[in-house]
Amino acid sequence: MKLIAFNWRDPKHPEAGGAELHLFEILRRAVRDGDRAVWLAERFSGAAAEDLVEGIEIHRAGSWYNAHLALGALYRKRFREERFDLVLEDINKVPFFTPLFARAPVLAIIPHLFGAAAFREASAPVAAVVWAHESLIPFVYRRAPFLAISESTRDDLARRGIDPSRIAVVRCGLTQEDYSVTVAPEARRDPTIIFLGRLRRYKGAQYAIRALPRILAHVPAATLIVAGDGPYRPELEAMARSLGVAERVTFLGAVSQREKVAALNRAQVAVMPSPKEGWGLTVIEANACGVPVVASRSPGLIESVREGETGLLTPHGDEAALADGVIRLLTDHDLRVSQAKAAVAWAKTFDWETCYRGSRAVMERAASRKVA
Repeated sequence: MKLIAFNWRDPKHPEAGGAELHLFEILRRAVRDGDRAVWLAERFSGAAAEDLVEGIEIHRAGSWYNAHLALGALYRKRFREERFDLVLEDINKVPFFTPLFARAPVLAIIPHLFGAAAFREASAPVAAVVWAHESLIPFVYRRAPFLAISESTRDDLARRGIDPSRIAVVRCGLTQEDYSVTVAPEARRDPTIIFLGRLRRYKGAQYAIRALPRILAHVPAATLIVAGDGPYRPELEAMARSLGVAERVTFLGAVSQREKVAALNRAQVAVMPSPKEGWGLTVIEANACGVPVVASRSPGLIESVREGETGLLTPHGDEAALADGVIRLLTDHDLRVSQAKAAVAWAKTFDWETCYRGSRAVMERAASRKVA
């Protein structure tokens, strides 16, 4: 097949995350299997207008605030006359509304939609724009099939008016060889907690920091590692200082794969207090390194965390409950170790090849549909 994909970011973007990894793992395998794959994404500082990543043709235009317009213009200028079998639109910010201008069938890939959560991250005007654009999805994509990465996202789409029969669910994978248990869970003596993720308000690292004083009251030796970077970091650092826990919080910034695995193998517990996730890839990454996770009882996370088996779920925004969940695992050695071992087994059930095969079947069905 000849595939063209729209995503705000590409694999080389400094803020590329789970959505970009998901699309990349699918497209790199499609290229391996003989497909042509074109990826349209926003430009970023130092990036070339054109690039090649593992056989995927990257074309960049626009910026973080106007890529939804610039990439449509790039398509019309460079690719409209080419014949593609399928358009893959990764909707993880403002939609591109490709059904309005693409000349091939569209498959909408949905990690998750923001909905009201947009107002937790952005200013009211920007969040209103995101919310308004998302409200148009049922109409603009009324004839398009959808590929969701979790049942939570599928249910969200259904509540918005999308026919569930048009929504396929294929969960994300994991590059198994990139993760391992190098320090046995029972041998980890220091009560170390880790938050792994992008430092943006909606990811919820602030709840982990606010929970730390309560944790320290019960586990005085506890420390928190924050692995990841983003524009919210200065506020998080100021918050740690204001709460008097700055010496107990280590901000690692952006980490390499090796550094991430090393940090996870230092931790006894991971936290993911996000209000909403498409799936929770960082949960599975932590699990693969023998770390149980205390997470919000939020969409996506209610699926990636097997409550009572690979971690604990607490009400989102309830810092006391989050702290109590962490305290429970830090102070109950047998429970923590049993959940760590179950977490490793759970993580081993995910791989990108399986994700690709399931996604490929959805792509082929989508490509066989007549152009609307």
